[in-house]
Amino acid sequence: MPTRRRALLILAALAGLALGCIALALMVGSMPISPVEVLSALIDQGAGVAGEVVRNLRLPRALTGFACGGLLALAGALLQVLLRNPLADPYVLGISGGAGIGALLAIVGGLGVAGINGLAFAGALGSMLLVFGLAHGDGGWTQSRLLLTGVIVAAGCGAVVTLMLAVAPEDRLRGMLFWLMGDLSQTGDPQLALIVLAGVLLLALPFARELNLLARGADVAQALGVAVRPLRRGVYFVASLATAVAVTHAGAIGFIGLIVPHVVRLAAGNDQRLLLPASVLAGGSLLVIADTLARTMLAPQQLPVGVLTALIGVPVFLFLLTRASPGRR
Repeated sequence: MPTRRRALLILAALAGLALGCIALALMVGSMPISPVEVLSALIDQGAGVAGEVVRNLRLPRALTGFACGGLLALAGALLQVLLRNPLADPYVLGISGGAGIGALLAIVGGLGVAGINGLAFAGALGSMLLVFGLAHGDGGWTQSRLLLTGVIVAAGCGAVVTLMLAVAPEDRLRGMLFWLMGDLSQTGDPQLALIVLAGVLLLALPFARELNLLARGADVAQALGVAVRPLRRGVYFVASLATAVAVTHAGAIGFIGLIVPHVVRLAAGNDQRLLLPASVLAGGSLLVIADTLARTMLAPQQLPVGVLTALIGVPVFLFLLTRASPGRR
């Protein structure tokens, strides 16, 4: 089968999976809605109670979940290629923690959506620059140095978050805790997250060839004509922006940026022209499914979606680690 045809089939299958997950999220809940009623609600603006539930509650939540999952998976895929490290993702490297600090500062200060977005982005970018600045030794970055620095920065961000929770007003404490565990119940208009997702993907795809070369090493990429330093800075910016928007809308959700690129890479290979859009579709689908389970497993009580992604991500990561064991034939 030709490579291009195979890539199109994979993307079509993942797009169908994403549409199916969103459709399931629109139908499932404390008020079951049939597929015919969902379609009628999306087409007919006056479809009664079912229409109000679909259009005003479930559809914005599902689209926001898809956008945030796609952003986290895209950020993880870019960082893993850039650093040539399968453990790199926004959560492990402390970028999510930095974005969380900024967003919680905005919440405590009573700032609006623009302030939350701005401080979350500043926190993500600052945390990323701190990690990469501290991890850059005389001989450049190393995997162990980078991961250790990321773990330490993430621990520091966790300490700051704990301090903020200790001094936060009681009327905002519950919302902050749910936000930290990942929560899509308070989402509003998904337009910003979808626009950012489309923008960062369109911004990254033209550099897929350069990223393929960079995955072979900075020296090789530079010898083949890649401007390594501007490319790295661009990836820093895109990963920080994607993480900040995702954390702002859905809270601190782990494992999506770590697990999804691994699974997609096993199925589709390591060509960034296919890996990046496939990771977006798979990451969005995973978060939509996790959020659907979070709000239906113990209905009417809702679970934090970050708990579900962790319960899914941990066994998947351990399985992948077992497959990669040197002693496995």
